[in-house]
Amino acid sequence: MSKNLAWQEHDVAQNGPGDIHGAFGTLRVHDTELHKGWKTRLLTLLTIMGPGLIVMVGDNDAGGVSTYAQAGQNYGTSLLWVLLLLVPVLIVNQEMVVRLGLVTRVGHAKLIFERFGKFWGAFSVIDLFILNILTIVTEFIGVREAMAHFGVSPLISVVLAGVLLVAMTVTGSFRRWERFMYVMVVANFLVIPLAFMSHPEAGSVFKGFVVPGVAGGFTSNAMLLIIGIVGTTVAPWQLFFQQSNVIDKRLTSRWMAYERTDTVIGSVVVVIGAAAIMACTAFAFHGTTLAGHFVDAGGVIQGLSQYVGQAAGDLFAIILLNASLIGAAAVTLSTSYAFGDVFGTEHSLHRSVKEGLSFYLIYAVIIAVAAGIVVIPHAPLGLITTGVQALAGILLPSATVFLLLLCNDRDVLGPWVNRPWLNAISILIVGVLVMLSLILAVTTFFPNVDVRFLSLVAAGVLLVGLFVASIVMLGKRRKGVAQAPFVDKADRHAWQMPPVHELPKASWSPMKKLAMMTLRGYLLIAVVMLVIKIVELALHR
Repeated sequence: MSKNLAWQEHDVAQNGPGDIHGAFGTLRVHDTELHKGWKTRLLTLLTIMGPGLIVMVGDNDAGGVSTYAQAGQNYGTSLLWVLLLLVPVLIVNQEMVVRLGLVTRVGHAKLIFERFGKFWGAFSVIDLFILNILTIVTEFIGVREAMAHFGVSPLISVVLAGVLLVAMTVTGSFRRWERFMYVMVVANFLVIPLAFMSHPEAGSVFKGFVVPGVAGGFTSNAMLLIIGIVGTTVAPWQLFFQQSNVIDKRLTSRWMAYERTDTVIGSVVVVIGAAAIMACTAFAFHGTTLAGHFVDAGGVIQGLSQYVGQAAGDLFAIILLNASLIGAAAVTLSTSYAFGDVFGTEHSLHRSVKEGLSFYLIYAVIIAVAAGIVVIPHAPLGLITTGVQALAGILLPSATVFLLLLCNDRDVLGPWVNRPWLNAISILIVGVLVMLSLILAVTTFFPNVDVRFLSLVAAGVLLVGLFVASIVMLGKRRKGVAQAPFVDKADRHAWQMPPVHELPKASWSPMKKLAMMTLRGYLLIAVVMLVIKIVELALHR
């Protein structure tokens, strides 16, 4: 217990007195009173809330808005069911991240490096850095397209957006930063009146949610878009962002239930926003010459202005601009957090510019690089956006595997490790994500393949694999493999991971190493296939 206390004292020294300064209130570090009564619990939730809601709404970024708009314009409401299936994926993934952050008080990138070594740490973090830079580029594409609608030049647009993003982050106050983000979270709800402006039909929307299918059939292009929806809704940067953000907010395992609620609320909000955008473009362009001919978000703005009204075009542009800003803020911050984890530098929004110079400098440099790429003339902006979202979908299985391994590491989480049912759900999620990227790879090489038949075969293989995995897991339990011991609630919340550098090194069996290397090799092939597919689409534009 002395090690745990020493680590907590070290954490307090590094991150200030430990008071939680949320956008709507403050919780003192020495507040030990039980929070009973609905009013008190609500006020506590409002203070704790932020990381879960922001990470989810940040996922409805420029790439998300563009991808959902494309789904509605090209496929109507037939892909709404994908969003519904992603709700449990979002909740399961981010709940594991919340647990890691609140219990370990260590960022995601640092945990991977410390537990799995430099090779796998570099594998994970380099993937994150590349994907995040590309994602931030799509955010500035959104800024450019939104501001162009109001007659602002691309250069002025991205410069103003970059200055705003840096200014709202370098205040040295977590509370001020969170309040800036909440303004953009509220603006996200403008998608609801926008959806009603296109006069959606309730029956068609309901059918889209409950009846899986794709208008026009399962083609390679449709699969690319489905993977794009998965990649933009459940993105790897979310794992790194929320784990570091709950630490930066000074939350501990005592507030676990509140932060889980924050995450669930965010998951519902992000799907409502995505569905509203999809429904808007589905009904706005149905029966018009633009149906099935998505180009980019700028084209959607023009189309809404033409077929629904100028107000609809203006509102979509404002939504796109807001989504771009909140996405850029969250994704860039996740990169800065990871950089601080890897190189051991100060990385907290509580720090002044002088105290956290490297943290804020990395943030500003990333913003400048992404903004510079976007002003390159004649770039295929819509295709870049779709490709980045699909890349996120392909890389997500790898990120989820590392998350799953950490959440089953008893040295890291002690009594907070995953329960068997949660592992089963997580393995299913990884399997489905790998299956989707496999289908994309095959249809890229063999464009005339029957995608429906291929999907059925892949699903069959997945079910067999899951059955074998369940048999292996049951066998281990019968042989007496140690399960998480029962710990009462008070002791569970008092448990804290020792300093991460004092933990014994994690050991992998030869089978686990082989599985990880196989996954790594497969993902490299899948990324190459994605690049080929994007080039193919670009040449046929």
